[in-house]
Amino acid sequence: MKDGSPESDSIAMLDIDECERARVRRDRRYDGRFFSGVRTTRIYCRPVCPVRPAQGKNVTFYPTAAAAEAAGFRPCLRCRPETAPFSPAWQGSRTTVQRAMRLIRSGALDCAGVEDLASRLGIGARHLDRLFQRHVGASPLQVARTMRVQRAKRLLDQTRLPMSEVAARAGFASLRRFNAVFAEVYKRTPSDVRRLRFKPV
Repeated sequence: MKDGSPESDSIAMLDIDECERARVRRDRRYDGRFFSGVRTTRIYCRPVCPVRPAQGKNVTFYPTAAAAEAAGFRPCLRCRPETAPFSPAWQGSRTTVQRAMRLIRSGALDCAGVEDLASRLGIGARHLDRLFQRHVGASPLQVARTMRVQRAKRLLDQTRLPMSEVAARAGFASLRRFNAVFAEVYKRTPSDVRRLRFKPV
């Protein structure tokens, strides 16, 4: 983002002033490019969040949802970070990270470990973790966890599937694990979030 253009492929170095302008203006060109964590509420949002923007002094920017969650922020229920477009920053020269993200998105870490993922990419697990910390701001496991929770959130919002089915389709090994991780991320149970989404008008 250093060049001031939303088409820039830099994700490791966020330009704070540029992000702040995009956040305050709710600039849709930046949706999926970064997320803003509000330190006073411990909630992170998309740049297009309809909620009144927090004061800039209380905001920290992150390149990915996983990075914001790794820093202790929970997703906003208004702008729904799980529906943000996939960041175009993955295009370009970061082919290893791009391949890893595709594999994680297809469930590579749902039933195997980082070592197996790294082996499929032809590199070591430590090197893969370093690449993710540099370009994503979170570890492969943290990214996988965020993707599972986001899949589950979309299923809760868009379907009336039983919780056990939501957990399975989202990639969780058990309903208990799903409930625990979801509550940790959202500070609400899956049932609470579904009730909010489908409550009568």
